[in-house]
Amino acid sequence: MTVTYDPDHPRYFDEADSRAEITRVFDLCDGCRLCLHLCPAFPTMFNILDAKGDEPGEPHGSAAKMTAAEQDRVVEECYQCKLCYVKCPYVPPHEWDLDFPRLMMRARAVKTSSGQVSIKERVTTKALSNTDLAGRLAVRAATVVNASLKPGSPLRKATDALAGVASQRLLPPYAKERFSTWMKHRTGAVSAPRASVAVFSTCSVEYMEPGIGRDLVAVFERNGVACSLPASSRCCGAPWLHAGEVDRFRTQARRNVGMLIGEVRAGKDIVVPQPTCAYVLKKDYPLYVGTPDAQRVAEHSFDAAEYLVRLHRTGGGLDTEFQGSVPSEVTYHAACHGQAQNMGYKGRDLVKLTGAKVSVVAKCSGIDGTWGYRSSNYGLSKKVSASLAVALKKQGERLVVGECHLANYSIYEETGAMPIHPVQLLAAAYGIGDGAEESGLPRTVDAKDGRG
Repeated sequence: MTVTYDPDHPRYFDEADSRAEITRVFDLCDGCRLCLHLCPAFPTMFNILDAKGDEPGEPHGSAAKMTAAEQDRVVEECYQCKLCYVKCPYVPPHEWDLDFPRLMMRARAVKTSSGQVSIKERVTTKALSNTDLAGRLAVRAATVVNASLKPGSPLRKATDALAGVASQRLLPPYAKERFSTWMKHRTGAVSAPRASVAVFSTCSVEYMEPGIGRDLVAVFERNGVACSLPASSRCCGAPWLHAGEVDRFRTQARRNVGMLIGEVRAGKDIVVPQPTCAYVLKKDYPLYVGTPDAQRVAEHSFDAAEYLVRLHRTGGGLDTEFQGSVPSEVTYHAACHGQAQNMGYKGRDLVKLTGAKVSVVAKCSGIDGTWGYRSSNYGLSKKVSASLAVALKKQGERLVVGECHLANYSIYEETGAMPIHPVQLLAAAYGIGDGAEESGLPRTVDAKDGRG
């Protein structure tokens, strides 16, 4: 048995070795159970273990009795929320070296590399992971594409049957203009910037919600930070990684590192508006690319709110003269991949600068990259998002703010109210926001009742 989460280790893709490590970790989890309520994987694991029963003196107890199929069921129900890093007391550098999310990714990688993934699963992965190709094509005919992608439409039913993408799931609509197109043709710049950043726009902002990107640029430049867009920016590669396609992820990651390191060498930090992508740049690129350049890119990468709060606290402060609309109360949704970075609730801290009273809801949306879009996971995903919806409804009819666009769409699907990104709220508070367009959803913050 090899305790390894290093994809370059010679035994990383060895199935027997991987399963032995799964047994060790499951046994440790069985004796703790602190993560019972985090995701479906843990109740499933513990129910299986409880049904096995321990025998005195048996190494690894009930975990040693689990079949490969039972192990795989737990693996498939782990949706990589990464909240184990927040809850688990045994994560590295603890002597038990328990890294549940990376173990589950290793298990998927082993299954993929050994050809144990069905053709339909591979098709699903390709359909959900080729985000740049899909985005470039969809934006050109956004009106038609968005109409055809409505839940239950003939195209969605066909896609469900052939590619395993849940036909009932509400998908974020595509924009009519890409964020990079807007950046290329925009006018105005910071005459004497105090800092410069490169915006790693992410697939969501580039193809679906460029209004977030526009408001990000407006807020940053309002505070003297010049914004540029890296050439040939692409998807961070998270969908490939989470599906166990390590080689495809590495190809994407190396390409992005090669592009982003030039921005860092030019004296810029990398700003990322979506927490999943920021997590990948900060945590996964150093491990899977494994070069000094990848490490340097990670060290200079920041979530958008994280960068602004840091600028406010240590870089001379932000403009706090808010002459636009400021809600009195706001609910901040703490996305899982933001929590997993252990940096605190920076989106909440940013919103509080406006004077709004902010409460926090830290429950998972059940999307987690592309996991919640798969037909096989749809039922479990809806159970997770329903719990989040209950927590949000207890907050009353407040504006919900959150960094993760996919989580925001899950919230919209559950509650009928569309959250906005923290930089959008800040832009509205300055009176400079312009992000109300392609989706047709309301974006204007109502100062009276705080609803979007």
